[in-house]
Amino acid sequence: MQLDATDLKILQQLQTDGRISNQELADKVFLSPSSCLRRVRALEDAGIIHHYCAVIDATKVGIEVEAFVQVTMRRDVEDWHENFSRALQQWPEVVATYIITGDANYLLKVRARNLKHYSGFVLERLYKTAGVLDIRSNIVLQTLKDTHQIAAELMQDQG
Repeated sequence: MQLDATDLKILQQLQTDGRISNQELADKVFLSPSSCLRRVRALEDAGIIHHYCAVIDATKVGIEVEAFVQVTMRRDVEDWHENFSRALQQWPEVVATYIITGDANYLLKVRARNLKHYSGFVLERLYKTAGVLDIRSNIVLQTLKDTHQIAAELMQDQG
């Protein structure tokens, strides 16, 4: 899909407020409501917008610990990647997982109620997963920036 300047404006507005009404969105991007809705549907159909969600303040729902965990796997264990991928889908503490370059194989973003909960997750689940060789945890002390938004200047303007 070719993105033009209007598409980029729509995407910026929706990233700021995913609950904005179509009428208000159309007003902000200088389109008629029907034209605006067609463009939003096209962005959804193309998979550029793949879902909408509410962003929850973790501390207000009792989640005190956030950690980034590097996991290194033993390569001599058969199907180590498939087994680990399957296991992490079952762990609610893991909110994001990335395959990375460098010494480790994976980077996990983990959320836990407290340090005891986090420790239990590491010792009872992560370390007991077949093929795990090494785990290195980095506990977040303070968040300086955390956004899911992609700035318009980073998106390719093809128009």
